[in-house]
Amino acid sequence: MAFVQNVRFEHYSSENTLGIHETRPRISWAYQSETPFRQHSYNIELSECSSIGNPRVICSTNVSSTNTILEPWPLEQPLQSRQRVSVRIQGISEQGQLTPWSEPATLETGLMDPSDWKAQRIASPWPKDVEAPQPEELFRVVSSISETIASARLYITAQGLYEAEINGKRVGDYFLAPGWTEYNSVLHYQTYDVTELLVKGDNCLGVRVSEGWFNGRIGFEGGRRNIWGSRNCLIAQLEVTTTEGIKHTIVSDSSWSVTTGPIRRSEIYDGELYDASKEVHGWSTIKSEPAGDSVCEPWHRVDTLDPLPGSITLTAGYKEPTRRVQTIEPIAEITTPSGKTVLDFGQNLVGYLRIKSINGPAGHKVTFKHAEVLENGELGTRPLRECRATDEYVLKGSNSDSPETWEPRFTFHGFRYAQIDQWPEGCHLKGSIEAVVCHTDMLKLGDFQCSNDMLNKLWHNVTWSMRDNFLSVPTDCPQRDERLGWTGDLALFAPTAMFMYQCTGILRDWLIDFQIAQQTRDGLPAMVVPDVLVGHPNWDLGIPCAIWHDVAVIGPWAVYSATGDVEILRTQYGSMQQWMDKIERHTDSQTPNLWHPKCFQLGDWLDPSAPPDAPFKSATDSKLVADAFLIQSLRLMSLIAGLIGNAEDEKKYSIDFTSARKQFQDEWVTPNGLMSSDSQTAYALAICFDLLTESQRSGAGNRLARIVGINGFNIGTGFAGTPYICEALAQTGHTQVAYAMLLNQTCPSWLYPITMGATTTWERWDSMLPDGSINPGDMTSFNHYAFGAVATFLHERVAGLSQLEPGWKRVRIEPKIGADITSASASHITPYGLVSVSWNITDGGKFNIEIIIPEGVIAELVTPDGSGVKLLEGGRYSFDTSIEGTRDWPLKPISLLPF
Repeated sequence: MAFVQNVRFEHYSSENTLGIHETRPRISWAYQSETPFRQHSYNIELSECSSIGNPRVICSTNVSSTNTILEPWPLEQPLQSRQRVSVRIQGISEQGQLTPWSEPATLETGLMDPSDWKAQRIASPWPKDVEAPQPEELFRVVSSISETIASARLYITAQGLYEAEINGKRVGDYFLAPGWTEYNSVLHYQTYDVTELLVKGDNCLGVRVSEGWFNGRIGFEGGRRNIWGSRNCLIAQLEVTTTEGIKHTIVSDSSWSVTTGPIRRSEIYDGELYDASKEVHGWSTIKSEPAGDSVCEPWHRVDTLDPLPGSITLTAGYKEPTRRVQTIEPIAEITTPSGKTVLDFGQNLVGYLRIKSINGPAGHKVTFKHAEVLENGELGTRPLRECRATDEYVLKGSNSDSPETWEPRFTFHGFRYAQIDQWPEGCHLKGSIEAVVCHTDMLKLGDFQCSNDMLNKLWHNVTWSMRDNFLSVPTDCPQRDERLGWTGDLALFAPTAMFMYQCTGILRDWLIDFQIAQQTRDGLPAMVVPDVLVGHPNWDLGIPCAIWHDVAVIGPWAVYSATGDVEILRTQYGSMQQWMDKIERHTDSQTPNLWHPKCFQLGDWLDPSAPPDAPFKSATDSKLVADAFLIQSLRLMSLIAGLIGNAEDEKKYSIDFTSARKQFQDEWVTPNGLMSSDSQTAYALAICFDLLTESQRSGAGNRLARIVGINGFNIGTGFAGTPYICEALAQTGHTQVAYAMLLNQTCPSWLYPITMGATTTWERWDSMLPDGSINPGDMTSFNHYAFGAVATFLHERVAGLSQLEPGWKRVRIEPKIGADITSASASHITPYGLVSVSWNITDGGKFNIEIIIPEGVIAELVTPDGSGVKLLEGGRYSFDTSIEGTRDWPLKPISLLPF
């Protein structure tokens, strides 16, 4: 029997459908069946859910469709604010077989119209030193509800960061809410179900507010404060419905009070200072300390400010919340040569330290300093630059019978090691502290394993670097005075990211911010999003830049490829066009040409041959790199225009692409395939972007294999070439060379950092030198995901699982047996369900492969003897064959779409 499962709305996870901004959400589902189930149509039942009554069916209909992904909203009328609905699906096969009804999937809309907001923007009334970090602010209000409560929702945001409490209990589990956006144009708010936190009678709503990204220090060379404003503000609206249907609304207004709290400093870069002696006991309860307490600051009446400017959209956004997702215990307590105490957590992570238990005299201060590595046995803080990464806790005074606990609320660090200074004597250290891992709470979609432990570790490291750098926005690094949404990093890593995790939501929000920042620059994309560099003479290049700005096209394409959702392309199409129009061409004829040679380019950033202080000086001509990505963007623009139904643009971009591709061949490639830049990156881009004629392609592949071999199978690529180097070798019949490069352990290589103890991927191939010292370059991170884009090669070629059509509607199973790898597996949760492949070579020389294909997906299994392709529908399969000949399986480009 077939069953309908995983009914969902748009790209939301089932836990993230409270307070969304969708008036006509599309619906998707999957099938679980032991035998093929071909959907002919489906029944859909839509119910409206009331907080004081039973659900009411508002739509029940049959839809003739074979599609199960992003099916249209079944009603003509759109959803309204605060509306709660549930959906059930029943599938009908071609033979008329009916599945049982699915479990209902539920969503609730938020406050989608500005008129829904009755709350005022409130702030503290006292003057501030805008050049220095400020203490947190505690806001509170007491309100009475005389009836029995049926449901309650808190709609809340801040210009800054917030945490809310009701009657002394934490609201929700979000970390660093409301997150980081282009605050001048978009401010996200959150919706919480707080029904269980309220009581009949008096209730207290309290909210902590801190600076965060909004007006804390952000940027290089000391950074800048107050980029989006100098005053932290709160907007809160609590809506309560009683069992009698009476509605109460408590809003932020002049009735609220505010004081400072025990967090005396909380900076993204510099960390948090918490003085427990300044705690305001009961501040979020009706029994709060009175104003003028001898320890605490007095309570003040808040200032009410003008409403948010009309230029700022208050919206729920798409991404999952940032959360505290894991805890890690220290694996070792180290005494350094200088006598310092350091805890090793065994994993480079992003988050903070939590004190589970501490006691000592009042006023005693403990300091926590964070770093990714040790150098000469001491904490390696030089790569942090102007970032203190230091948390401090001042005890209120306690003993072993009533130990204190504490964790930061409004900061995070990138670290494996933490130096603990002034830990109280007689208080056990190692068992009293744990690390809390924080990132955007994305569903894990993809996995990989093989018989080579080093490759497994490589995959593990890449996933950690992605998690660590997907915190509200996709960043370059999480530890130093940067942590910015660099566009180039994401342009190259987005396809890998979309395989590993369900990151559609965070990337959709980021692309919206990307487009907003682009408008403020008259169509020129920003280098980082949110755009903290704009207008700064030392930070802002202010010129068109290939790869970094190509994310305008490459980013949405990666999301579309993984989801099959054309609307993402349609939404971003204006941004794509603006970028293509900003490219400075060398137009010496009527036909648009390649990049103008006068344009400075970052090129193959961080090529291993580049000097530590000049990462743009690569072995590959930067204009060649720029031209290759221009042509790739033109190819994608033609495809995208066709997909959204713009035939005129499709033709225009197709002509431009064809012309530019020919010019690339004339300018950069000899007739026999030799590149003018005789480098790994030049050949890799030309092959993977299909920039060569057939005769050139063969010569280019042979030359690439040769220069890789001459280089001792070491990496010779930077940001631009690394995602493509192994794939280029495989496509041109040099798979064993690709494996030799992949498995190389000498520097520079993917496995060299692992031999040095890395648990994440590095920014530089030699971020740590073989002697254990840190690379002398000013820009050295041990947690960048860009070079981890090779993980795509692991699941596509080593395990043999690749995507042929957008949304994983069609897949290819074609492992490439090589090196000493005797088994491999990969899996991915597609929009249709789990697809997986697992193969192994037995001791007797037999090759076995097991495959799972979800309903609705067609798989092409390339037969081991190369005789053809076997088509597989939904189901489980197992095949056995002789190992003989499997190393010579035919290798063709694995995707019907451009890489």
